[in-house]
Amino acid sequence: MSEVTIEYCGQYFPVQEDKPFTIGREGDLAIDDNPYLHRHFLTISKHSGLWWLNNVGSRLTATIADRTGGLQAWLSPESSLPLVLNRVGVVFTAGPTTYELSVHVAQPAFRQDYMEYDACGETTIGPVLLTSSQRALVVVLAEPMLRREGTGLSSIPTSAAAAARLGWGITKFNRKLDNVCDKLDKAGVAGLRGGPGKLATNRRARLVEHAVSSHLVTRADLAILDSEVPDED
Repeated sequence: MSEVTIEYCGQYFPVQEDKPFTIGREGDLAIDDNPYLHRHFLTISKHSGLWWLNNVGSRLTATIADRTGGLQAWLSPESSLPLVLNRVGVVFTAGPTTYELSVHVAQPAFRQDYMEYDACGETTIGPVLLTSSQRALVVVLAEPMLRREGTGLSSIPTSAAAAARLGWGITKFNRKLDNVCDKLDKAGVAGLRGGPGKLATNRRARLVEHAVSSHLVTRADLAILDSEVPDED
């Protein structure tokens, strides 16, 4: 039985110790024939007694989070992260498509007590508080990922499609998107800025990755899209 197993779209891929496991357009786990996806994007290998997740790509990043969303890391190109928990989710975007897989470690270096999701809403994960319209904006962008079953891939809607879904004009949508990204950037969420005073062009993808991985929004929030969203900000 392998120490580390990758789960993707209901399939399990064992990782061997004697060679790096490659994830990308090609490799041990060929994700998708997506020209925006690196041929070799992520690898998993064992060094000095620890398993490591490595970003061997040159452009794409990946969001790594535990099951509770309480731990989150942003794995940039040429970076590595030790796999010390029993299970972590890996979310990344290539072009218009977002992908999700999970990494299972049989004997993790750290034990983590898992707490079930608080359906009553009495527990809040993370310091960022969103207004009703800001939450609706995040939910409409994350809707394809929130509606999917299990790990796999989904498409992030365009700004025009998301604005139409909410009944907003594109100018209003972009203004509110800027506000949400600016709020999260000030809270320390990486990848939402392209430079000093400038929001990143791929901020919708990064926003969805963070929101889903950190449980900022969940499937329960989809009900927001069936009600009228107040315009309070």
